[in-house]
Amino acid sequence: MKIGFHASHEQFKPSELFKLVQLAEKAGFKAAMCSDHFHPWGKNQGESGFAWTWLGSALNATSLPFGVVNSPGQRYHPAIIAQAAATIAEMYPERFWLALGSGQLLNEGITGDKWLIKSERNERLKESASVIRALWKGETISYHGHVKIEEAKLYTRPLNSPLLMGAAISAETAEWVGGWADGLITTSKPKKELKKVVNAFHRGGGKGKPMYLKVQVSYDSTEEKALEGAWNQWKTNAFKNSVQTDIRTPKQFDDMSELVKPHDIHQKVRISADIEDHIKWVEEDIKQGFEHIYIHNVNRNQKKFIEDFGLHIVPAFL
Repeated sequence: MKIGFHASHEQFKPSELFKLVQLAEKAGFKAAMCSDHFHPWGKNQGESGFAWTWLGSALNATSLPFGVVNSPGQRYHPAIIAQAAATIAEMYPERFWLALGSGQLLNEGITGDKWLIKSERNERLKESASVIRALWKGETISYHGHVKIEEAKLYTRPLNSPLLMGAAISAETAEWVGGWADGLITTSKPKKELKKVVNAFHRGGGKGKPMYLKVQVSYDSTEEKALEGAWNQWKTNAFKNSVQTDIRTPKQFDDMSELVKPHDIHQKVRISADIEDHIKWVEEDIKQGFEHIYIHNVNRNQKKFIEDFGLHIVPAFL
């Protein structure tokens, strides 16, 4: 069981995130993961560093295992992701995992290529996963589908390939991911909805495979500050995933979020200034079968969150 720190590139400069993840390790967090965006969700977040450059530095500066959620096939060619992940895994054995998802127009749309419908993006994602796995095995790959690749061979590979996780938000996607991924990573949601995702992953072939959870919280010194911080930073994420995946620009997210009221954020974020509430929520997640829980404090008061969760949350689940 690992309680991890989520490093949000959309919200903080890479140099600040670098210091925060070091602070998280000192506070007792046992793992870390980061986002991989080209754009932030909105102007109030306002950052978007390159995850892969940052990962090398963060791994070197800490002893934590790290993971990243990536969307190969449009913004990234899967052969390049295979090479990037292999390099990290060779340098830092058993300390890196890679999760693959079908992506969002917000980030992938910069290429100017056609934005595929969800079923076709899933097809492309599975092709990309197959290409990555084959390259990690040392095979020479040529393939023409949604993904095109010619005579590619990866010469620098780790002794052991990293876990290739599948990222899923819905139960439908989780069931599909269960058949090909080494494990599941999903995001927090109400208990019954999360249970549906877990059951679907098991039903699709994921039973016995690891499950990771990325949890959105807003923790601060008062309930008012926690709610205000969540609304300021995360109101652009208050929409259903089927809507969010097809919005192109941060400005469009900002325009849509003008309709979001502070109380609406409770649907997406666990908001509380009471550490006992957060302990109970994590206990429920563990009962669902999650082995790694990566906590993302969506407001900007990261130091208080790291210090208090390091003191109270992490030790409670060692």
